[in-house]
Amino acid sequence: MAPSKPELLPGTLDLLILKSLALQELHGMGIARRISQITNGAFEVKAGSLFPALYRLEHAGWLGSFWGESETKRKSKFYRLTNSGRNGLQTEAERWERISLAMANAMCAR
Repeated sequence: MAPSKPELLPGTLDLLILKSLALQELHGMGIARRISQITNGAFEVKAGSLFPALYRLEHAGWLGSFWGESETKRKSKFYRLTNSGRNGLQTEAERWERISLAMANAMCAR
């Protein structure tokens, strides 16, 4: 029996999106590919989860967007981090670090 892929925990998709956009602006499916790449294929984000999260982050002011042409010459919406989004990435990354450290400690406790 093949091991199943891990599921994203609540709140982690937003953090992965922000991290994906930290270096460059990307269109939606580029973000999905980047998430798969930075998690070594552990997480494959589907459009039904990705686009509502992008909308939510854009509405919160953490992402900006513009229309451009993808590598396949299709009209695509590209996303980039705003200054608020960069601050949010740092805050959320620190929060995740505390959570993951606490979980690792709990799992190693006797």
